[in-house]
Amino acid sequence: MVYVGIPKGQADQEEEVLKTIQDGDADELTMKRFTESREKPGALWHIYAAKDTEKIREFLKKVAEEQGQENPVDHDPIHDQSWYLDRPLRKRLHQEYGVQGWAIVQFLGDVVFIPAGAPHQVHNLYSCIKVAEDFVSPEHVKHCFWLTQEFRYLSHTHTNHEDKLQVKNVIYHAVKDAVGILKANESSLSRP
Repeated sequence: MVYVGIPKGQADQEEEVLKTIQDGDADELTMKRFTESREKPGALWHIYAAKDTEKIREFLKKVAEEQGQENPVDHDPIHDQSWYLDRPLRKRLHQEYGVQGWAIVQFLGDVVFIPAGAPHQVHNLYSCIKVAEDFVSPEHVKHCFWLTQEFRYLSHTHTNHEDKLQVKNVIYHAVKDAVGILKANESSLSRP
């Protein structure tokens, strides 16, 4: 978070942000950063374990049906980013599916790492600028590849339809580099 723009003279907005952070289930230390240290909060994140993705997807489809919405086959309630899990929905998700995430308030200067495939949502508290970078670690290549396969089934007009991570290219270049290093050190590897 490289910038948080807080309007001057709007005390009521500060109270609204405090309420949003409290309703977002932020921990006590986070609350102190805002109320006592007077740090600038930019965004409230809710991050869930990747293993809970299917449960969250099922829950969102269930809620959509209850509200009379359709669930087209080529759409996905997570990738469509059409839902925000507010406090009542987060509570219901926990009660009905046993899924609970982590609430993180990102203050000016903070970095938030999101594990591969972890469903997440963000609520901007003020005007802010965030710098985002995708990173594929070797440990999560399999999961990233699985995600790109999920994206293939979205509609052709969906913004996530294409493989933005280009996981196949990452795998190709990682293997190419490893083979190159092995070949360059081939003579030293064959010595007893």
